[in-house]
Amino acid sequence: MTTTFFDSNSAAFVEVAVGLPVYGTYTYSVSLPLQHQVLPGKRVMVPFGHRKAVAYVLEIKSGRPKIQLKDILEIFDETPFFPSDMIPFFKWISEYYKYPIGEVIKTALPSGKSRFRIKKHTSITPKRKFCNALGAPIAKDHPPKLNREQEKVISTILGKTMNKFNPFLLTGVTGSGKTEVYLHLAEKIICQGKNVLVLVPEIALVSQTVHRFRARFGDCLAVLHSGLSDNERFEQWEKILSGEVSVAIGARSAIFAPFQHLGLIIVDEEHDTSYKQESRLRYNARDLAIVRASQKNCVALLGSATPSLQSYYNIKIGKFEEVVLNHRVENRPLAHTEIVDLRSQKSAKGARRFISRQLSDAIKETLARKEQVLLFLNRRGFASYPMCVTCGTALRCKNCEITLTLHKSANAFKCHFCGYSTAASSHCPACGSSNIMHLGVGTEKIEEVIKKMFPDARTARMDRDTTRRKGAIIKTLQDLQHHRVDILIGTQMVAKGHDFPNITLVGIICADLSLSFPDFRAGERTFQLLTQVAGRAGRGQMPGKVVLQTFNPNHFTILAAREQDFKRFYLNEIHFRKILNYPPFSRLVQLKISGKNKEKTSAFAKDFGICVTALQQSRDQFIQNVEILGPIEAPLSRIARKYRWQILLKSPNASFLHSFINLLIHNEKTRLNNRQVKVTIDVDPYMML
Repeated sequence: MTTTFFDSNSAAFVEVAVGLPVYGTYTYSVSLPLQHQVLPGKRVMVPFGHRKAVAYVLEIKSGRPKIQLKDILEIFDETPFFPSDMIPFFKWISEYYKYPIGEVIKTALPSGKSRFRIKKHTSITPKRKFCNALGAPIAKDHPPKLNREQEKVISTILGKTMNKFNPFLLTGVTGSGKTEVYLHLAEKIICQGKNVLVLVPEIALVSQTVHRFRARFGDCLAVLHSGLSDNERFEQWEKILSGEVSVAIGARSAIFAPFQHLGLIIVDEEHDTSYKQESRLRYNARDLAIVRASQKNCVALLGSATPSLQSYYNIKIGKFEEVVLNHRVENRPLAHTEIVDLRSQKSAKGARRFISRQLSDAIKETLARKEQVLLFLNRRGFASYPMCVTCGTALRCKNCEITLTLHKSANAFKCHFCGYSTAASSHCPACGSSNIMHLGVGTEKIEEVIKKMFPDARTARMDRDTTRRKGAIIKTLQDLQHHRVDILIGTQMVAKGHDFPNITLVGIICADLSLSFPDFRAGERTFQLLTQVAGRAGRGQMPGKVVLQTFNPNHFTILAAREQDFKRFYLNEIHFRKILNYPPFSRLVQLKISGKNKEKTSAFAKDFGICVTALQQSRDQFIQNVEILGPIEAPLSRIARKYRWQILLKSPNASFLHSFINLLIHNEKTRLNNRQVKVTIDVDPYMML
């Protein structure tokens, strides 16, 4: 290793982000033989402490540094691995989410061995043509005639797209033709020589969206999501970087697509919690879409029939502009919703406890008309509460503070948090009895019951258990599309954005599962989920019907969902949010504390809480503007053998929280981690459990 001394005539050095969990950037010198090769966006090898590390070039500098600098050792790429105009985006993410910038870039780039085709990233020409996502040739479609509402939305947005940042929220009922709006806008932007980025919340929706865009635009698109192999993802990244494609479609990670000429970013189903990454870099792709559009001076279009309260509030305070589709395509009516009070089923036996007479009759009538049925229950497995009949003890996960779920097809009890499983023949851990009662119900049990009730119907199940294999989701959707399935049973993945015209009946087995969660967003999530799944009915020529089963028929969330009336729900919910000073009237940061030893984790959490409070009390601006809740045990106090505590920070202004967290990170008295306990910073948290 050598050290270069620069004079004023030949000075060249670079600012880099090291791909390690360290905050800040570092400066290295560039030896003369490498100076003509170094560019922002390239990967280099640098000496870092007593080891070598991969780093990312952020900026080339010149002048005379005041200290000796170590040389970079090697340049890996002949062409940049990401465009230089993404560097401000990476820096913003690092600062906002309090995450090391090198780790931010590592998260954004294609993962796995393909990342290190060292130098040997010489060409960005894809090896093969692209993810026919539905497995069949796609004929070019012909754009349908737009209705007046669609035309107005498009003209409003296009009237403000002249190289200027404009955030829009597209609201309206389910089935109102939002996708056709996206397609027309994309066509206009592509004709301007610019790129379009389309985000959808689930991999299951990527194939449907790709199908629509390929039918309209051909093969000028790429796909980015975690379901791709390392090599596939690398290939798609190269197609975008090379300028070979005009459109990229994907789940949340697609927000990092390396486009250089973005003209439009679309976030479909913007309310969906899947846009929030819940591990490592805990970003929200919807929010990053707004940031990236702002930096690129382009249009951001968020769309949802059930927008998040935060986004709709942004309309009220003038941050977003609302565009509306109030009517379904061809003025098709919304599905009629019948509410069934499950309290009246308490004395029923067997399947009648969760398949009411009203629902079974509706299924029978729908099948007789050769139409399709969607049954929704947001809980997978067969039975969610196995209990010993002899002593009353529930069978719990040995790693988590939660009951196991029986999965009959796997003949095992499984934990849905850590993946622990044990044989279905397991005995009671307390008394040794083999007499286990299987209480609760999941999609697997619903499937078994429905097959017995309707033996001639072709039934399929779509949940995490049945879609683990690559291509399983696409196959299920194909079967539904080509009417090889009469009844589809599924969890929330069936509720999001799918468009199958022959589904005329939606049965919601139990509408209350998420309503009682210890989370201030429980009502919002329940309304969104119920409205979205109800919106799958009656999207074709035949009218739709929804049977909504609930133990809370008079709850305002249930009543608003019955009418698919977002504004009614918003006016009720926003009132409670304001009283309790929760978002959108405040900003949150959650400090998640976890450790394997119960006593040490508890002691650390309490001591850490004292330090956090002392830091708050040290400055008047924090005393007045930062509220501390906790430390307290998390609602799920143990997951994957780690005991969990949390502290919630609230403030009316994000800047106060960020100043507070910056001091917390660099304060010697509040070390965020030790060998036994870890503290994770979650800015704008979604999961409060």
